Amino acid sequence: MLLKTFGWSFAITALGLVAAVLYGGWEAFGVVAILSVLEISLSFDNAVVNAGILKKMNAFWQKIFLTVGVLIAVFGMRLVFPVVIVAITAKIGPIEAVDLSFSQPERYQELVTDAHPAIAAFGGMFLLMIFLDFIFEDRDIQWLRWIERPLAKLGKVDMLSVCIALIVLLVSAMTFATQAHQHGGAHADKAETVLLAGVAGLITYLIVGGLSGYFENKLEEEEERDHEAEEEARKTGKKLSAVALSGKAAFFMFLYLEVLDASFSFDGVIGAFAITNEIVLMALGLGIGAMYVRSLTVYLVRQGTLDDYVYLEHGAHYAIGALSVILLVTIQYQINEIITGLVGVVLIGWSFWSSVRRNKALEAGGGDDSDSRAEVPSGV
Repeated sequence: MLLKTFGWSFAITALGLVAAVLYGGWEAFGVVAILSVLEISLSFDNAVVNAGILKKMNAFWQKIFLTVGVLIAVFGMRLVFPVVIVAITAKIGPIEAVDLSFSQPERYQELVTDAHPAIAAFGGMFLLMIFLDFIFEDRDIQWLRWIERPLAKLGKVDMLSVCIALIVLLVSAMTFATQAHQHGGAHADKAETVLLAGVAGLITYLIVGGLSGYFENKLEEEEERDHEAEEEARKTGKKLSAVALSGKAAFFMFLYLEVLDASFSFDGVIGAFAITNEIVLMALGLGIGAMYVRSLTVYLVRQGTLDDYVYLEHGAHYAIGALSVILLVTIQYQINEIITGLVGVVLIGWSFWSSVRRNKALEAGGGDDSDSRAEVPSGV
């Protein structure tokens, strides 16, 4: 079962890591490995959500999502999107950006370094909004309760996430951006650039969130119609067989899943810029991670279990929050890529360990999880 589900992911991992060594030696190997782990950890909750929706679709649309969807996820968001970001921020054509990364790596590195303040501001704002919207939501299951409980109460204030993000952007523009790091060790005033890029990142998040919300509403409408049909069948005594979503409903679910996947892809791609600027290493690391996310989605659907480790989603979002701060700091200061990558790995590992402890405590207590707010040890 494991080999059948993750076989292609294992094969892509081996090929990707070998390609990394051939391209840039063992340092490139380490960067690709960290990017792969980062993408998997940040997209774990995406796999859980995907699995919850995918199981409602018929076999045909499941296959479409796991084939066409993979092409969109791996080649579209993880390969093309980083090139587009570099091209826009460095003000060069996409083909020229790819050509420079191979033919003139030093010049490419200079362009990316000079464009980094804009990339960091755009990505920092996008990631920060993901983290803030998560942390301000009142959740049944809480990990770091001493932080999450008071923040959930504050989250009842409308538009609080946007206000905080804009304040952080203004502070970053007035501090880090006035002495932004440039190639050759020079510094320049990039306050205007950071402000514009940060607002663009915020707008992008709101648009993606709006599209996700639209398709999510379509899903809720379809589920409501199914529920009404079931109630009618019970009243009339007719037998209503459970049929997987197909046709128009399944098409809307497919679009919803792609928009959702794109929104989760942003954090991985943007976070990757905090680790490396090289397009080839990004494509290898994020591509490997994307394959595992798809395999994990299939595994969760086939196993019928989605959330055994309930704090992993929290750990992933704390990692997103940490990456957003790191990106903004790197506008002025250089931070070692290994340190950046390890921050996410440590947070994910901590949340996994906390989930294991929680599961053991529930088993010791007879497995009764009826009160999800009960004080179950979270490892903190």
